[in-house]
Amino acid sequence: MMNDTLTSDVIGRRVEVNGEHATVHFSGIVPPVAGLWLGVEWDNPERGKHDGSHEGTVYFKCRHPTGGSFIRPNKVNFGVDFLTAVKNRYVLEDGPEEDVNEQIVIIGKKPVEAIGFDSIIKQQSQLSKLQEISLRNCAVNCAGDRGTIAKACPNIRKVDLSRNLLSSWDEVLDIADQLKHLEVLNLSENKLRFPSGSSSRTGTFPALKVLVLNRTGITWAEVLRCASGWPVLEELYLKSNDLFISERPADVLQMVKLLDLSSNQLIDENQLLLIAYLPRLEQLILSDIGISSIHFPDAGTGHKTSMFPSLQYLVVNDNQISQWPFINELDKLQSLHALSCIRNPLTEGSKEAQTTRQLIIAKIGQLKTLNKCEILPEERRGAELDYRKAFGNEWKKAGGHQDPDRNRPHEEFLRAHPRYQLLCLRWEELLRLEIYKFLSAGVPLCTPARQPQRGRARPHGGARARACFRTPLPARLLSGPSPRQSWTAQSSFRAVETPSRGGRGDL
Repeated sequence: MMNDTLTSDVIGRRVEVNGEHATVHFSGIVPPVAGLWLGVEWDNPERGKHDGSHEGTVYFKCRHPTGGSFIRPNKVNFGVDFLTAVKNRYVLEDGPEEDVNEQIVIIGKKPVEAIGFDSIIKQQSQLSKLQEISLRNCAVNCAGDRGTIAKACPNIRKVDLSRNLLSSWDEVLDIADQLKHLEVLNLSENKLRFPSGSSSRTGTFPALKVLVLNRTGITWAEVLRCASGWPVLEELYLKSNDLFISERPADVLQMVKLLDLSSNQLIDENQLLLIAYLPRLEQLILSDIGISSIHFPDAGTGHKTSMFPSLQYLVVNDNQISQWPFINELDKLQSLHALSCIRNPLTEGSKEAQTTRQLIIAKIGQLKTLNKCEILPEERRGAELDYRKAFGNEWKKAGGHQDPDRNRPHEEFLRAHPRYQLLCLRWEELLRLEIYKFLSAGVPLCTPARQPQRGRARPHGGARARACFRTPLPARLLSGPSPRQSWTAQSSFRAVETPSRGGRGDL
């Protein structure tokens, strides 16, 4: 807290008032009321009362018409330095021995004595041994005296500084420069001022592998400017920053394997192409960005794109995807193995959720996991055969034919069903192999021979025709465009035509 005689420069400082965070934009007198006031803009605009003006005079500006307030300095918490927050959270205060030993923990509704709880607390109190610390919502505002963090906590590798009172990237660097082994840093919900010029201090994080900057207000240009200091970064989280991807990363972010751009509503498909050549990007999270289409211009129908060469897992939940061409394009990604695509018009609007799942599986050939559910070989087999059957007539009308010399489906069909031709060829070959296996095993592939009606002559030779039953090949194998097959019926059996039944085609 600070009193009413506040004289230091507080403009731009982050503050906390009764659990709500704000940024100071004004310090001074607000007539006709006497005394010193702070003009703040709240992170939550519903907390404020005005836009920074009072009785016709504009004292500061807010992004929201009700985002501002005037508050007395003694009502405001300006926070504490990093090491003070660590000690407040982790250092054991001196007290009676029995108070530490007799710890009671509530599990469900039953109190349970926690044996050894005192040793855990004592171990955490040894700051030099700490490797992971969480200071979320601890009002951290700066590093404190130079060198004190490195001396007290030299082994820290993971730090959660989310929702604190840090106001600038310089303050972050003052802390991080003293943590030489830092691998994971979470700065979410700190409204930070980032370097704006080429000569600005950006800092270096030599060991940092995971950086979380959700809701920090960072821009894409600032990301690229600071990224030169993250040489081994593997995971970058940029959720809810109103990002607009304005340029392609050049010599930065080259080690990133996971990139989270969720809830950045300004991003569109053209901007995504600017990050399409990050060489090691394996996971891309694009939930809630409003995207409805995507296109890889370097790859035609049935070909693989050179974009996103390492992308294995794509998340596009909570978007506006409503058309199948979006799914068709994803089959062009050469490494895509897992997809999450829930809460989109394409998936939510359908009454047949299982059918939608089957279509996605059939359209993306290399997919192994869909919406966090593994795609087993039998499920893929069924999905592709059902897909082949469902669009068989449409394929024929479009110019498709069993004879390769006459098979010329028009371009519109191929764009709508880019994998259909491949599936026909694949399952024709598999059908041949299955039939070969059955024949090699001596299993007949025909329906019962027609028995002569009572009172009529037996077939030529007078021998009783032996009944044989068609092997239960999966119905899906016998559906859709009929493969060109020919074989000779086994001796002593009459070859008969299998009647079309239950949607099955002819053998």
